[in-house]
Amino acid sequence: MKKRYFALSLLALLAFACGKSPSDTDGNPEESVNYPVATPSFAKGADISWVSEMESAGKSFKMQDGTAADIMDVLADVGINSVRLRVWVNPTGGWSGKEDMVKLAVRAAKAGLAVMVDFHYSDFFADPSRQDIPMAWEADKSDLAKMAKHVSEHTTDVLKALKAAGVTPAWIQVGNETRNGMLWPAGQLWTASGDIPNGRANFAQLYNAGYDAAKAVFPKAVVMPHLNNAYEDNAWWFEQVRAAGGKFDAIALSHYPQAESTFTPQKYNSLAINQIKALSTKFGVPVYISEVGVKTPANEATAAQILSEFMTAVKGIGPCKGVFYWEPEVYGGWKPAVYTSLKWNAYDMGAFTSDGRPSSVMNAFK
Repeated sequence: MKKRYFALSLLALLAFACGKSPSDTDGNPEESVNYPVATPSFAKGADISWVSEMESAGKSFKMQDGTAADIMDVLADVGINSVRLRVWVNPTGGWSGKEDMVKLAVRAAKAGLAVMVDFHYSDFFADPSRQDIPMAWEADKSDLAKMAKHVSEHTTDVLKALKAAGVTPAWIQVGNETRNGMLWPAGQLWTASGDIPNGRANFAQLYNAGYDAAKAVFPKAVVMPHLNNAYEDNAWWFEQVRAAGGKFDAIALSHYPQAESTFTPQKYNSLAINQIKALSTKFGVPVYISEVGVKTPANEATAAQILSEFMTAVKGIGPCKGVFYWEPEVYGGWKPAVYTSLKWNAYDMGAFTSDGRPSSVMNAFK
């Protein structure tokens, strides 16, 4: 008994001398945990932010040959080398919150996948139709300086948690589809009545608060804003934001070639390619398609061809440095709990088969 006590005492003394206590675990931020992943020259990515909620509902995944496997390995098997993960401030159920995002990021990094963090600065989706202030920040909606502080503190808090978990993101997206600004009305750019006075400057202040915070934690990360409609001429938007002091290392765009009906999907692909080239040339930065999706359930073969043609085109030009499919892992009519409460339809661009295998659409990433 005395020998055992002596051995434990010696172990504790050695641990103390090394700056750790015997109670430290792998989850302790003071542990030297690190999952280094090289940034790919071309990101073949997938936004899989719904994975943990899907798994909690009993959904599982398989390789294309039907072998059961972890989703990260399934994605890597079809050529995916990167994931994109959104983060909300105080989301219902915790899904896509800080802790949920960090856990998924660790899983991805352990599997050798590079990580993009997508900040929405909201408790739910931020997009062209909504840029809602988080409830916890609502009292400060009329105080631009306080809102900028919230953005900075939230960005710092999330990224420090990611760093403590051993993950270094390759890319950080500040805001999601912020065509009309962010955190309305504080950072809104226009209303039905026209442009908001100082709107660009206000937005730039909020955006830069996120940019600067991201760079402070991860100086080498590529930090960028994000707009929808890659096929449109968006140069005016970036010109105005840069003139207002906005800083960006790259440009992120969304591309859904079957979502509009004015042109054929092939034409939308062509228009997007032209805009990628033009934006990169004009602003001297790379462009990422951080969201792409095709309507697989409607016609898998057609969807696979549309995406394959687009991937072939972007990989053939220098300005585009990556493409991320938005939530390909959705299958079998699954939808998150919040969709049910809102009476929304299930997402119709999932790229997995009804039994949890990557469909032929995902072959575009091989």
